[in-house]
Amino acid sequence: MEFVTGVKKKETLELSELLEEGRIGAEVKVNGAIHTIRDMGTIAFIILRKREGLVQCVYEENISKFDLKDVREADTVEVTGVLAESAKAPNGIEIRLGELKILSEPAEPMPLPIAKWKLNTSLEAKLNYRPISLRNIRERAKFRIQEGIVRGFRDFLYKEGFTEIHTPKIGAKSAEGGANLFRLEYFHRPAILQQSPQFYKQMMVGVFDRVFETAPVFRAEKHNTKRHLNEYTSLDFEMGYIDGFEDIMAMETGFLQYTMELLKKQYARELQILNIEVPKTDNIPAVRFDEIKRLVSEKYDRKIKNPFDLEPEEETLISRYAKEEWDADFVFVTHYPSKKRPFYAMDDPEDPTYTLSFDLLFRGMEITTGGQRIHDYHELLAKMEKRGMTDEGMEQYLSAFKHGMPPHGGLGIGMERLTMKMMNEDNVRETTLFPRDLSRLEP
Repeated sequence: MEFVTGVKKKETLELSELLEEGRIGAEVKVNGAIHTIRDMGTIAFIILRKREGLVQCVYEENISKFDLKDVREADTVEVTGVLAESAKAPNGIEIRLGELKILSEPAEPMPLPIAKWKLNTSLEAKLNYRPISLRNIRERAKFRIQEGIVRGFRDFLYKEGFTEIHTPKIGAKSAEGGANLFRLEYFHRPAILQQSPQFYKQMMVGVFDRVFETAPVFRAEKHNTKRHLNEYTSLDFEMGYIDGFEDIMAMETGFLQYTMELLKKQYARELQILNIEVPKTDNIPAVRFDEIKRLVSEKYDRKIKNPFDLEPEEETLISRYAKEEWDADFVFVTHYPSKKRPFYAMDDPEDPTYTLSFDLLFRGMEITTGGQRIHDYHELLAKMEKRGMTDEGMEQYLSAFKHGMPPHGGLGIGMERLTMKMMNEDNVRETTLFPRDLSRLEP
């Protein structure tokens, strides 16, 4: 019998360990996948792909103790050799190879040239071969940045006293309403896939005061645009005892500031690979919905077509206006019309045709919707009645308000959209690991 006592220390080293002081000149053991091979005749450069980046290895004829002809791209290997400095190598180091052990071999050649700096292939091809295309260094870096965004969200909210929750994605009733619902049979009962964790996170404000979740949401929207997905990851939080919806905007601003600093410190390599300039977050302007529509209409000579919502072109122009007038990469648009917001959005006491809500636009696209919620039970029932709604399927949600709720509000951030605009991509599928849209259910 044996006992498992914890994580076992490996003999093989990671890139960060290879870069430690005092390693140069020592024999090292490293494993990884062969990213590419550059055969120069008597020597060859074998580039290994590891989780932290690339490691250059040098094969030397009559010195390295293996036959180069036995090695090919996409083999996974374990190598032993002497670590040396090399100004032209990735990360300034290389391994002068002694031995190489093949751990596994590919059954077929690569369908995509993943070793190229930039995959010059169509988005469709990248998505069809997603497990392969993501091995490209630049493609992989996008999702390291995405990890940093989610990490920043979590770390910042933990620091601010939030509790992480996990809510069900199968439900009887949707928080958002509308026709864009995925419906399913749940043991002979009708059910839906949740469009939002809204009901649950509001209920949990009555328990923990401040809660957050990072989880998938589902929208059965039958359009195929560059900005929409049928399943995406939403970064949600809800907080109680607020003085107004401005507290929600301030909390999101704090998250963005924290996250951009985290990216600069912990993800500098990926920022450099992708040539990304971290956006400004020191001061984010907040401007009323009706006012910014008027300002944009006047400055860019564009007629207001829809007085109750923002069209994609308007979002682009609002961001352009914010950059030109205030040198801002982000802009809050506040006080959306009540008719375009859900029933739980609190109306502005000074003008009930507008709500105490907002969207956050980033480089021409809405990435966040949030605001203050109705916390009074009778007000909530009155607004539902005004909209012709019934409480069927919402009894549990309403019971939280029936038994007392603090003033509260929250938001939802589209993780893929935020990553997309950080990367300056023009299609949200570029920053979605395995997209689900109108036509794609695999891989």
